[in-house]
Amino acid sequence: MKIALIRKNYTPFGGAENYLALTAQKLAARGHDVHIFSSGLWPGSFTIHKIRTFKKPSFLSNMLFALKCREELKKESFDCVLSFDRTLFQDIYRAGDGCHREWLDKRAIIETPFRRAGFNINPNHLVQLYLEKKCFLNSRVIIANSMMVKKDILRHYPVAGKKIHIVYNGVDLERFRPSGMERRREIRKALNIRAEKVILFAGADFRRKGVPTLLRAFSLLNEPSAGLIIAGRKPKPEYVSMADSLGITGSVRFHGAEKRVEDLYAAADVFVLPTIYDPFSNATLEAMASGIPVVTTAYNGASELIEEGVQGFTVTDLLSAGDFAEKIAASLKNSEIMGKAARAKAENYSIENAAESFIHIINHIFFYKRSGIGG
Repeated sequence: MKIALIRKNYTPFGGAENYLALTAQKLAARGHDVHIFSSGLWPGSFTIHKIRTFKKPSFLSNMLFALKCREELKKESFDCVLSFDRTLFQDIYRAGDGCHREWLDKRAIIETPFRRAGFNINPNHLVQLYLEKKCFLNSRVIIANSMMVKKDILRHYPVAGKKIHIVYNGVDLERFRPSGMERRREIRKALNIRAEKVILFAGADFRRKGVPTLLRAFSLLNEPSAGLIIAGRKPKPEYVSMADSLGITGSVRFHGAEKRVEDLYAAADVFVLPTIYDPFSNATLEAMASGIPVVTTAYNGASELIEEGVQGFTVTDLLSAGDFAEKIAASLKNSEIMGKAARAKAENYSIENAAESFIHIINHIFFYKRSGIGG
């Protein structure tokens, strides 16, 4: 088969990029002709179609990329086109970023009325919503990375449920694995972590991922020996000030970016993500694979892998610091047992299995296109 894969940008640490790269490698190994359409440079010996755009303004860049991709794709004949971005010409769309309209609804919970009103005229949102609608209505198959995302799509768009397939994200089970007590002690010493019990947060978008709720929850914990590590980016002054006003500065470390995030998981006792909206948080599955329980919200698609009180806990009221404090405390008391259950669950979701699921759907589309059936 001659197969086109679309992803606008490339970063070696991106979840979608990892899926695309692994899927491309598996397809090429089976003798298929793999083409990648992107504005970035990709590793590997694939045929790269460089789509030239500009970085800003982002709404024009995204629209231009979608238009240019369609133009270039029409110049050749492909057996299947799989897009990992909101584009205009694809057989399969992987909705890895979830449903933008649902994200705006969730974001409205934490925004001022003035900011909410701006959603309707913000060109970035208007372009994303336009491309999203085109993707959902025109793609033969939609891949959602959680049941939550599938329900979001069906709630906002007139899409047939049967064309939405759920493929959960996968994880590198070798990179992310339980550490053992000796390695945990070594890593804590190397990172100068002195707390007996370590609560970990990892994520770049502090506001969307719920750092304010996490700080309030930590201040309510009756765990004098516990410490909180917040990793992912340099904090804005408002978060440092909030920790100070809550009287927890001495127990909170703003760690910043960490390339070896697996070391942070190895040092932690529990992972907490009070996210407002996450189609499927890769960090959640990474933490589970690392053998630590997870406390997150019901608005994280990855929460579908968590059985209440077994691998962690799910909080329905995403702004309830009290609920989070209660679930964090319960997780700390049973972290070893729950961590083992988390690892066992994660072992069902390797990144290789996810890539194989993509390939199965690609073969399905190829069959229907060749046979002239609607798919």
